[in-house]
Formats: sequence, C-alpha cells, structure tokens
Amino acid sequence: MATIGYAQLPVPAGGDSPTVPADIAELAAAIDPHLVQTPVDLADRNNKLADAPAQTLAIARDGTTWLKTSGTANTWITMWEPLPAWRPFTPASGMTTGDITLGVRREGMRVRLKGRVAKSDGTNLVADYAVNLGAVPSDCIPVGLRSWPASCSLNGATIQATGRLEVIGLNTSSAYGQAGDVIWWFQDPPGTAWVDLSGGYDLD
Repeated sequence: MATIGYAQLPVPAGGDSPTVPADIAELAAAIDPHLVQTPVDLADRNNKLADAPAQTLAIARDGTTWLKTSGTANTWITMWEPLPAWRPFTPASGMTTGDITLGVRREGMRVRLKGRVAKSDGTNLVADYAVNLGAVPSDCIPVGLRSWPASCSLNGATIQATGRLEVIGLNTSSAYGQAGDVIWWFQDPPGTAWVDLSGGYDLD
C-alpha cells in the first residue's frame, strides 16, 4: 500500500491484492480526521467528537468554530463564535433602568455592560460611601475586584461627570455587597440622576 500527500493517504499500488472494500475503508479512515466536522452545537460536538484526534476541526450550525488540541481529552479551543446576545442586568432594590436599556454580554473571558441605572423614586444617587446598583449574572463574576470609570448625569448642581464603578469579585470582601454586585463611588455631594454602566472587565 503506497501513501501520498501530506496526510499520507493509503492508495493501493499495482502489486497489491484486489481487496477493494478494505482498501476503500482504510482510505476513508485516513481521510476522516482531515475533514471539517459539522456538529449541531456544543453538546452535539462533545457527544460525537470527544474521542476525535488532535487538530480535528468542527464548525457548528451557528458558525462557532473549534479546534481540538488533545488526542486523549475532550479539549478544544474556540477559534470563532457569533457575538452573544445581551442579557439582563438586575438592578438592586430601589434602583431601576434609566433611559438606556441595561444589559450584560460575556465574550469568552471578557464581560461588557451597557445602559443606565437610576433610583426608582426619581431622586439623585448620593454616595456617602458607595451605592449598590445591582448584580451581574453568576457566570460574569470576576475572580477579583474590577473597576472602570463611568459617566453620570450633570443635571442640577452636579459638577463631576465621572465616578467609579466596581464589580465585586469572587475573592473580594466588601461591606457594600457580595460577589457580582456593581458598586458606584461618587464624591460630588449633590449626587447624580443616573449612572451609565458602559464598560467592561476581564474575568481572570
């Protein structure tokens, strides 16, 4: 049996005995690891391809593309996936969605937030120390504390256009909330009518 190409595909040579079915089966088995596999989704991939050889390429119906990195374990890297839909951000008690819809989006190990939070009673958010605005979903909680600058309303006597947002991490202790809670820090005494959550952080 001769072999050809970079994949060393087996091809019967002139002196081989005429075992056509077995030869075709051997050729098919050699070609199969080099084909693009087409599972329906992640669950179907894990069900059908867990024991596939390393460097198996799989593309789901939504275009998500994986490459297997182990020949003995069900370990893959994600080469591409469609942008996830925005998910709800849950305002804390006494808080509500402002004039821009709230949302959370996780992309791999990165989380992004959008939208504005305001007080349900229409009064200003005034932070003597910190204000708990709400919580991100459990799979969006970072390992440690994460923070980013956040814009706010300048209506009325407010003179500072930016404060600080923090999301409490799994390894963070805080008197102002629990892991996953988003905390607003602001040092302008009049407070502000709303806070824009736009920003993001890494999970690891």
